[in-house]
Amino acid sequence: MAEQRIEVTIGSETGASTAPRLRRTLTLSDLLLYGIVIVSPVAPMSIFGVLSERGRGHVVTAILIAMVAMLLTGLSYGRMARAYPSAGSAYTYVAREIHPSLGYITGWGMLMDYMLLPVICTIWCAEQTHEFVPGIPVFAWKIFYVAVFTWLNVQSIRASARINASLATGMGVVVIIVFVAAAHYVVSHSHIETGFFTRPFYDPATFSYGALFGCTSIAVLTYTGFDGISTLSEEAENPRRNILLATVLTCLVIGILSAAEVYVAQLVWPATERFPDVDTAYVWVAARTWGPLFTVVGFTLMLGMFASGMTAHLGAARLLYGMGRSNALPRRFFGAIDPKHCIPRNNVLLIGALVLIGAFALNFALGAEMVNFGALVAFMGVNAAAFLHYFVRQSEKKVWNFILPLLGFLISLTLWWTLSGPAKVLGSLWMLVGIALGLWVTRGLRTTLSFDVPDE
Repeated sequence: MAEQRIEVTIGSETGASTAPRLRRTLTLSDLLLYGIVIVSPVAPMSIFGVLSERGRGHVVTAILIAMVAMLLTGLSYGRMARAYPSAGSAYTYVAREIHPSLGYITGWGMLMDYMLLPVICTIWCAEQTHEFVPGIPVFAWKIFYVAVFTWLNVQSIRASARINASLATGMGVVVIIVFVAAAHYVVSHSHIETGFFTRPFYDPATFSYGALFGCTSIAVLTYTGFDGISTLSEEAENPRRNILLATVLTCLVIGILSAAEVYVAQLVWPATERFPDVDTAYVWVAARTWGPLFTVVGFTLMLGMFASGMTAHLGAARLLYGMGRSNALPRRFFGAIDPKHCIPRNNVLLIGALVLIGAFALNFALGAEMVNFGALVAFMGVNAAAFLHYFVRQSEKKVWNFILPLLGFLISLTLWWTLSGPAKVLGSLWMLVGIALGLWVTRGLRTTLSFDVPDE
């Protein structure tokens, strides 16, 4: 069979040591900031209204349950990065542990996630900026944001890290202001009813398991993007340690911060009250505590979407580099490194062009649904790879190496199964296109694929 002729080689090509490579300059704090920015410190604010209505006010509990679920997959990502510190991320893990062809399919699904995230961020930012500056049409803002994403990511990885730190700091300041304003509002109003401070966790009058689990399936969106940390494995110092720590810490920091954000929001605006606009519910909550926050929080949400779009663009370029270097995509183009900035410049420019096309071809709602299709395909693949590497192929069978990746796989499969019909159809079409492209590039799976793990 054709599949039997695929070889997996470890190591670089002859002369690769003198060729330009990704540069290891990112510290643990850089990786953590990257993870926090791509997920966004204000992630639950944009979907708070939907979560509140779906969960009947139990948003905090749903956020915490989702955090536990994502920690399981985050552990699998971090542990596989310890085994294979490669920019290919999920693509490399599955290819090395299961089969190169399944690795390619996983990488292609992951690429959809990374490409669509900057697309929906571009759409959202363009529309929101048009509200602030109505004199400039939306299409012009789309072009502007794609150009900025591309220009910033063409710079060195250290420049991207500094930008991430600035964005995280700015969003963090606004979150603190929201907390202070909410605390002042709550303290200045009397609350004599029993259970006021515990109601966001559990309200017996509105609680149901169906509503809670439905809310949790949406709350997982709060953590979308944390897996992007693993695509920086070849630019990280001590990747076998730092990728795992940064991935787990990102899930914990975002989970705790998100839970705090929605907790104060539910104290200020009980679930029994309707929002003027569900999509901008958190902006109305902030305005109730202090009027000027209506504009401040709206601008901050736009900043968060900008940061997520920029970092997802960065991750997509690294994933294409991993697939190009292994010959799953044309190596001359996708596996090339710019000698000046030590970044995959071709991929950054290509992603920019594709994001611009997507920003005009898709709407925000459909794009947001399709993001999860690719992400969950990658989550299932990484959990399966972790199960094989740390349980099946190890002489000593440890129970947590069996339970943790298996639970992560089953949770990801369940969430994927509950995606909407249109998202499944379009996602499946994307996968079919990728499979056809892979068969063409590898000449029917006859090309030797090289999954090299570079020196640290």
